[in-house]
Amino acid sequence: MTTQSGSATPRAATLTDVARLAGVSIATASKAINGRDQVKAETRLRVLEAAERLSFAPNALARGLLKGRTGTVGLLTSDLEGRFSIPVLMGAEDAFGAGRVSVFLCDARGDAIREQHHVRALLSRRVDGLIVVGSRTDPRPPLSADVPVPVVYAYAPSEDPSDVSITADNVGAGRLAVEHLLSCGRRRVAHVSGDPGYKAAQDRAAGAEAAMAAAGLELVGGQTFFGSWSEGWGRGAARMIVEQHGDVDAFFCGSDQIARGVLDALRELGRDVPGEVSVIGFDNWEVLSTNARPQLTSVDMNLERLGRVAAQRLFAAIDGTVRPGVEELPCRVVTRASTVPIS
Repeated sequence: MTTQSGSATPRAATLTDVARLAGVSIATASKAINGRDQVKAETRLRVLEAAERLSFAPNALARGLLKGRTGTVGLLTSDLEGRFSIPVLMGAEDAFGAGRVSVFLCDARGDAIREQHHVRALLSRRVDGLIVVGSRTDPRPPLSADVPVPVVYAYAPSEDPSDVSITADNVGAGRLAVEHLLSCGRRRVAHVSGDPGYKAAQDRAAGAEAAMAAAGLELVGGQTFFGSWSEGWGRGAARMIVEQHGDVDAFFCGSDQIARGVLDALRELGRDVPGEVSVIGFDNWEVLSTNARPQLTSVDMNLERLGRVAAQRLFAAIDGTVRPGVEELPCRVVTRASTVPIS
């Protein structure tokens, strides 16, 4: 094939070209480029200089095969339709890079037997490692101890402290949300959260209480109001709190769904947001937060970043560097119109 100017399209350098230029065999060139010990230092240097002169890029698959790797990983989720697992998976795939690593994605749908089946299927494909993505932040049982490849747990940490787990810092997130409300001049903060059986709900409540205590204050009613992760609960809780604690001036909501219900109730009660009352949600689910009236300030768990970090930890584990334990990543506040400083 020729270009329009008639010159030949440049051919990528091969390992044979490098070996010929360096004056060594193809096997020796391969060992030198891949860091094998059986090559003299001066020979290795000559091969590397030849590779540099030819702009030789070793084939990733060939490098992997030399190290006993296949260039594939498994992503195992329990909730492929969930809002939390999808961003984690997207972040992980970003870190793997287009074309560099093949990814096998399996959805266990929260079923332990289905999960075991998928693990066996992935191992039969000789994956180099696994990322297990949970649907909630409660610790989960680890995979079988005889899994022969590195495993990283994302969002839902493993119960085994010797495993590598990456999750969101929900205690810090609860503290961050309340500190934001306090920075807006609010002092009478109510915390309305979801199902108390969720570790995330308990962790966020602990963070909120700690932030209030640090300011010499306590939550409205002296407690977190637990219920369900729904707009209906948010509406009902807001009405109850305003009726019993008329001086409430801020709501920290455990999810954006709850916050939407709180906003609806406050509007119906004639309470101005953000003039009289500030409202902050959680999850930064943009379909809810940006369509709320006013638009909703929310805590973002940075789930795509969480997925990228999980992939990086898996790469490191495949290379033999393991960081056991639970790594909690910080969240952030995304400010919108539902929280403004008191003038």
